[in-house]
Amino acid sequence: MDQPASAAPDEAEAHLRSILATIPDAMVVIDEAGSILSFSAAAEKMFGYSEADVVGLNVKMLMPNPHRDAHDQYLINYLTTGKRKIIGIGRVTTALRQDGSTFPIELSVGEAWVGDRRIFTGFIRDLTDRQQVELRMQDLQSELAHVGRVSEMGTLASSLAHELNQPLTAVSSYCEAARDLLAGEPTSETLAMVREALDEAANQSIRAGQIVRRLRDFMSHGGTERRIESLGKLIGEANALALVGSREHGIDVQVRLDPAVKEVFVDRIQIQQVLVNLIRNAIDAMVEAPIRCLTVSTRATDGMVEVTVEDSGSGISPTVAPQLFQPFVTSKQSGMGIGLSICRTIVDAHGGRIWFEPGRNGDGTAFHFTLPTGESKA
Repeated sequence: MDQPASAAPDEAEAHLRSILATIPDAMVVIDEAGSILSFSAAAEKMFGYSEADVVGLNVKMLMPNPHRDAHDQYLINYLTTGKRKIIGIGRVTTALRQDGSTFPIELSVGEAWVGDRRIFTGFIRDLTDRQQVELRMQDLQSELAHVGRVSEMGTLASSLAHELNQPLTAVSSYCEAARDLLAGEPTSETLAMVREALDEAANQSIRAGQIVRRLRDFMSHGGTERRIESLGKLIGEANALALVGSREHGIDVQVRLDPAVKEVFVDRIQIQQVLVNLIRNAIDAMVEAPIRCLTVSTRATDGMVEVTVEDSGSGISPTVAPQLFQPFVTSKQSGMGIGLSICRTIVDAHGGRIWFEPGRNGDGTAFHFTLPTGESKA
């Protein structure tokens, strides 16, 4: 009668092991100190470690900075306050393989008690393939949007010419009238007529400027949905997306966030578009560089937050630099030259500014842009 009782735990363990061996998502179990207790077969394949290599080690070894240095404090804060930031919520972030490469993941963490022992189970899904498909779809959408913009340029040019024709013709007519009036002997009456003609010319020139400004505002300030967003999460998701396909380049990615600024008031999709564009440009600039270091950092400045994307590439050509943010200007052989122009339009619409300068060590390029903080809109 004792045989079934002793066999039941063995069967349950064998069942659990079979699940761990076949589950497609990686599963990592840790204790309250962050030490790894279990490492599934999918996790071994995903990270490049065997279970024997990692059991007993701190799970932060699977994280790039800044999460690696901050992880222990995350655990302490949760155990002390009970406030959840990831547990039961999930997030898109970046993980670190044994070979030092980073890749985008979706992380979900659960909590359980085994007797008087608390454990945390992390389910990890590699987003590389999915985001490659999504990125291609975004590229196709961008190409279609570009074709649409090109087709609309003719209509816009025609409308602009029609709108401006009247005030510019009036300016020309009033100036010619003033010239003819001054051709003869000036009298008080002719001088008054000249003054009136010049006033009307000035009014028509202002009208022309208003037409251009109205069209520019229409093109620049499309419908946006701004709200208070977590700056760290916004950068983390954009970084994970931009790094898709960059594993073979061996790029060292550093993220340094100013703890003084945690939230921004932005349209999340648009600002992530800016970040993805700048990060992918930085990766392209470092493909042939002997040192490949990408740094994304933030700092508080004058009621705004300054975001910096810095690479260690070859820098910007002096011939291209003055017009770099102009449409159809690019330093890439196959580039369309609209990415940075769109970035500037988005940042300008958020009340910020964007610029670039040489990297801190004289190599590469640092792109900076500013955004309103969440506190400024509280």
